[in-house]
Order: sequence, then C-alpha cells, then structure tokens
Amino acid sequence: MPNPLAEAVRPNRSGKVLYSPEILAATVGLAEFPFDPDLPLVGEARSRSCGSSLRIALSCDDAGRIERIGCRAQACAVGQAAAHVFLAGSPGRSRAEVAETRDALALWLGGEGPAPDWRGIGLLDAARDYPARHGAILLAWDAALAALASPSQLR
Repeated sequence: MPNPLAEAVRPNRSGKVLYSPEILAATVGLAEFPFDPDLPLVGEARSRSCGSSLRIALSCDDAGRIERIGCRAQACAVGQAAAHVFLAGSPGRSRAEVAETRDALALWLGGEGPAPDWRGIGLLDAARDYPARHGAILLAWDAALAALASPSQLR
C-alpha cells in the first residue's frame, strides 16, 4: 500500500516537493491571523475529499472590502498554507475579487488556466499534482465567500 506521506515528500513530476519548507512555514504563519469570535461575519467550509475544515471570521470596511480577518483551521499542511496565502492577501479585497480568484484558482489547480493574481499563490504550485489536496486549498476562499454572503453584506 502506498504511503501518502512518503509521496508528499518525494519530488513530483516537475521536481517539486509537496510538503516543502515553504509550505510548512506558511502553516506557522496562520498564528498571525487568530480567529476572533467578535468579528461580525463568519463562514465555514469543509473539503469533501479529505475532511479538512476551516472557519473564518472577518469584518469589512464601508466599501465592503475585507478589513480584519482570522481563522481556525483543521486541515492538512497544504490546506493551512493555502489559508495563510488567502489571509495574507485578503485585506482590501471585495467579495467579487474573492469569488473571481476562487474560480480562477480552481481552474489553475485543474490545469485549465493561469495562476490567479493573488500574492503568494505560487507557493501552492506543487499541490497542483495532488488533486486530493485541491479541496483543502480552496477552503479559505470558500469560507470567506460564505462569510461575505451573510445578510449584513448583501446590499
């Protein structure tokens, strides 16, 4: 039986390692964005493929752009690293920008388009060869969209 961890630390067909030092460092970066239950908008997402879950709390400015954000993740290292990429790049973003990037990210992961314009997204490049991780990568975008779809955000 193949060992998934051994596969993740062995270089893939493009010579990249899934659990690279950069991916692992990004997981630690989540500590910069603690979940704050006092933030008014909360959204959750769960990956059907791996069971990872993420909960995001955020607030927006008067223009509807993300102002403050935090999360609580129960995800693999790739899902946590993707959450860090999302959280670090989300301030100042609108719901439309988050949705557009989420769609572009899904296409890119599936090999059908260019990488979305989001700071740090290249960190996730090696994970494109691991479809079982794609759901975990999308969690932060999905949770944020759920938060941003709350009644107080719909105008």
